[in-house]
Amino acid sequence: MASTTAVPEVALRSGDARPMPAIGMGTAKFPVVPETTMKAMLEAVELGYRHFDTASMYATERPLGEALAEAVRRGLLASREEVFVTSKLWCTQCHPHLVLPSLRESLRNLQMEYVDLYLIHWPISLKPGPAVLPVKREEAVPFDFEGVWRGMEECHRLGLAMAIGVSNFTTSHLNKLLAAAAVPPAVNQVEMNPVWQQRKLRDYCAEKGIHIAAYSPLGGQNWSGDGSAVLDSEVLAEIAGLRGKTVAQVALRWIYEQGATPIVKSFSKERLEENLGIFDWGLTDDDLRKIDQIPQKKIVTAAGVLFCAEGEFTSADIADMEIVEE
Repeated sequence: MASTTAVPEVALRSGDARPMPAIGMGTAKFPVVPETTMKAMLEAVELGYRHFDTASMYATERPLGEALAEAVRRGLLASREEVFVTSKLWCTQCHPHLVLPSLRESLRNLQMEYVDLYLIHWPISLKPGPAVLPVKREEAVPFDFEGVWRGMEECHRLGLAMAIGVSNFTTSHLNKLLAAAAVPPAVNQVEMNPVWQQRKLRDYCAEKGIHIAAYSPLGGQNWSGDGSAVLDSEVLAEIAGLRGKTVAQVALRWIYEQGATPIVKSFSKERLEENLGIFDWGLTDDDLRKIDQIPQKKIVTAAGVLFCAEGEFTSADIADMEIVEE
């Protein structure tokens, strides 16, 4: 059954992209099973999703492109222009001469002439080579903010990326980028949820006209496997009970009310449908006060997610690469 709830959209302040639908489907799922991925994406289109988030690192560009082409063939979409597609530049490609070739490769995978939004995936540059995780620490090299952003601006100028932006950038990284930018970033996609609220970064981005997209909106990237601080939150459970909603819906609604766009990773049709049910109700002032008081805990860090525990950073400083906003 298709969703009956219309998804609002937000106009981006920079670039030429169509307005961004206010919820997106994330596609980072390992290992990638193309058939499962395609099926979930087609179901998402049927339910009303029009915003899809991928990356070269996820290896889901190809199945996403195939799913959207199939959706057009089936008449679920009138054309590719109906969807908002984001992809990302991986760290091994964060070199001025590799930005444009990397996007061209992503477009071949997606079978598209352009992406709506192209992001620098991390404020981290690695020696060119295959994308593997975890990364050896000695592979990290200094990030050329001006040179890499010039490459991103070229992607935009050529019409291959309707808007350009960043992911996992702190205010410090954004200051360096904005000092060199002719075209400012339209979006900063970061970890954001009621347990990691990013207040300082949100205030900064609002002042600069940079829209926030929120990954791990349900605290899903808890690598230790000991549950989700969001979904296990007693505060959110209490609010969900009062509102007749699920904890996930409360968390997503909170993100939306902060002016950010949640990117939700679920391949379950029931969850995909549930996650769309956040636009026709609201949180009370009392709800918001309770959420404001939730203890804060960041899950995703550069040192914890990207790099091997052993070895040394020989040419780049981890302090320059870390994504935790103090």
